[in-house]
Amino acid sequence: MPTLLCVDDEPNILSSLRRLFRAKGYRVLTAEGGAAGLELLRQQPVDLVISDMRMPEMDGAQFLAEVRAHWPGTIRLLLTGYSDIQSILDAINCGEIYRYITKPWDDNDILLVVRHALERRQLELDKQRLEALTAHQNAELKALNAGLEAKVEARTRQLRTLHEAAVAANDKLKSNFITTIKIFSNLVELRSANLSGHTRQVADLARQIAVKLGLDAREVQEIFIAALLHDIGKIGFSDEMLATPLTMLAGDKLGLYRKHPVRAEQLLMPLPDLRASATILRAQLERFDGNGFPDGQAGLAIPIGARVLALATDYYNLQQGAMVQRHLRPEEAKSLVLDASGKRYDPNVVAAFRQIVDGSADEAGGGVEVLSGELVPGMVLARDLISRDGLMLLTVEHVLDARMIQQVQDFESKSEGRLAIWVRKAGGAA
Repeated sequence: MPTLLCVDDEPNILSSLRRLFRAKGYRVLTAEGGAAGLELLRQQPVDLVISDMRMPEMDGAQFLAEVRAHWPGTIRLLLTGYSDIQSILDAINCGEIYRYITKPWDDNDILLVVRHALERRQLELDKQRLEALTAHQNAELKALNAGLEAKVEARTRQLRTLHEAAVAANDKLKSNFITTIKIFSNLVELRSANLSGHTRQVADLARQIAVKLGLDAREVQEIFIAALLHDIGKIGFSDEMLATPLTMLAGDKLGLYRKHPVRAEQLLMPLPDLRASATILRAQLERFDGNGFPDGQAGLAIPIGARVLALATDYYNLQQGAMVQRHLRPEEAKSLVLDASGKRYDPNVVAAFRQIVDGSADEAGGGVEVLSGELVPGMVLARDLISRDGLMLLTVEHVLDARMIQQVQDFESKSEGRLAIWVRKAGGAA
């Protein structure tokens, strides 16, 4: 309930104001002079003051100036029955009044002025509260930001302890990005029925074919990422469906299988850096002769990345029993791929694939295989360093230092198995 203070030296005017405002639900205090009014203000909070202009000892302008000086948040109104412009100006300049009201007043007008004045005061109070809240929150954010670096470092140390072999430091943004994709690919692979390392094999072959075709570095990377994530659309398949060869699927299950490329695209499209790879994944079941899914694209209308990925994926799926009921030998899988040239696969992609599998020497990344005890600082990994159970430990192009070499040797010792370590010297020499 807002509290009003009416100050006037005429008791009948105070009575009139009291009756008027109390009838509207206001709490009304009265004082017969400026000094009495100031004493009431010292005793209790007041939202709005209405003061007469002509009063003995202290006029309205002087009284409102005192109110302004000591209680600036209290709204101030001047009530005057004189057309004394100078007095009104004094009240405006010294007391900074909100409005002045002439006698005799209209009840509706004075009620409206008071209501508007109190609404304005409430807005000011709300503004001050919000500003205080904002200042408090800014202080908290400042304190949080001050400690953020320490928190990030603590979290980094924790992650390094848990996954030191898997998330080795890499100062190149591209390498960090690829490392993250490879780790996610490993997680997807754990859900599938493929053997450990399947996605890595598909990605390596797809990258080699892309390089052989003369594609630029950006396209090679997009194809490599798409190959790492080519099974992401199958994440919701049942265990039974994942274990069933493609030639054994029929009806609803076959229809669901043919939708996994679209699902893969939907999963990756929110990430701007993966949209090109998402487009490749959508078209991975398209056929060169136009009989594929989901869009029935044909020939060169199929993205080059999808034409590469289709061949690389099928080559290893044939060997692992994911397409037919038995596991084919590499030569048998190769023969089926070559026979499907111009039908299932792009002849140019098939030709590049044939050059690679027929024995080109170091297409998989170059370098030489060494023992962990032969590693020296400055050597560069020529291939991803993979554990025996398929866990990626370090990515290709990682420059080894003494600390990392010691960690690799310790990991090898604890796992009781020799790692396949392919390296080259810094600068590209094997």
